[in-house]
Amino acid sequence: MNCTRRNFLIGGSASVFLTGINFSSKALGQNKKNLIVISLRGGMDGLTAVPVIGDKNLKKKRKKLILEETLKLNSDFALHPKLHTFHDLWKNDQATFVHATSIPYTGRSHFDGQNLMESGGKIPYKEKTGWLGRGMMATNQIGEGLALTLPLPLLLRGVPLNDNYYPAKGSLPSKTVLETLSSSYKENGEINLQMIMDIIQKRPLSMMLAGKGGRNHRSLAKETAKLLNLNNGPSVAVFDLDGFDTHAAQGSNYGRHADHLKEINDIVEELRKNLGDSFNHTLILTLTEFGRTIKQNGGNGTEHGWGSAILMAGGLLKKAQVHTDWPGLKNKDLFEGRDLRSTLDSRAVYLSAMAVCFNTDPEKLRRNVFWKEQLPDLTSTLFTS
Repeated sequence: MNCTRRNFLIGGSASVFLTGINFSSKALGQNKKNLIVISLRGGMDGLTAVPVIGDKNLKKKRKKLILEETLKLNSDFALHPKLHTFHDLWKNDQATFVHATSIPYTGRSHFDGQNLMESGGKIPYKEKTGWLGRGMMATNQIGEGLALTLPLPLLLRGVPLNDNYYPAKGSLPSKTVLETLSSSYKENGEINLQMIMDIIQKRPLSMMLAGKGGRNHRSLAKETAKLLNLNNGPSVAVFDLDGFDTHAAQGSNYGRHADHLKEINDIVEELRKNLGDSFNHTLILTLTEFGRTIKQNGGNGTEHGWGSAILMAGGLLKKAQVHTDWPGLKNKDLFEGRDLRSTLDSRAVYLSAMAVCFNTDPEKLRRNVFWKEQLPDLTSTLFTS
């Protein structure tokens, strides 16, 4: 047996976590809905992903970061050309963008910001569970889940029986070995270890091995779609991408930030292609800890900011729209004189997304997930039932 701890810990530039209810326990005839979160670590620049059209303030402050070509959305906003799949979906009312939004955190620490974007709280490290995990628990989205990474992210903590691992290279433990371990744990009263072994034995082989495609974001998205497509498969997936901390050489149409936007686009493209009709009952959205500064720095990059944008795709969107209370980019309109101001708490988007995908009342999630905070209900504004 050639299966070491290192085999399970080696990961790629992208990870994916799958979890959710065993759909066979739900009422027959009810459409299964999939919720997919793409976590963008480092602080995605919303003004590069979804640039405002013709703003002189932006052009003045970002002379070397202005996009030469864009994909027009409406009279006010455009899209980075690397996000062409979103643009195709926009034409079919299956893409929406929420702009000038962020979590309430206004500090500039990646560690604190990423902790809060996952926990949904306001004080770093106070909460030990994630907003998505609490939302699943509150709506009984509990089942045999899969997560292609170690360790399980804070975002999904709070719901039991979630399974997490990296796909291994090489051979795997034989069925006999796994059954022997499970039996041994049972005989010795190790109930929790026995439960873990039971979960491991149910993992599909295609997800246990890295395969020809390795662990890149396209192959992970393809395998994820296969499992989400199953009526009794997982209904929640979380992709984890990093590299959005572009302090230097950020680029415009091409460069570091553009490369990472392409990764998002690739994931959505593979999901759309491989989900088939299930894409009509799917919602994909992005999550990031903060945005970037308006002004470029001396290294042709940007610093940590506040307001950013949420990218969304899927058949559960109401229509193609850029939803924003745009604050403007004049000096007087900027947060602390440097950042796009956030005019909408992004947790309201995530609350409403869970309400739609988990078929539950937003007020229930407000109470059980976000401590009764006064987050606006955007379900009818952004989504279909």
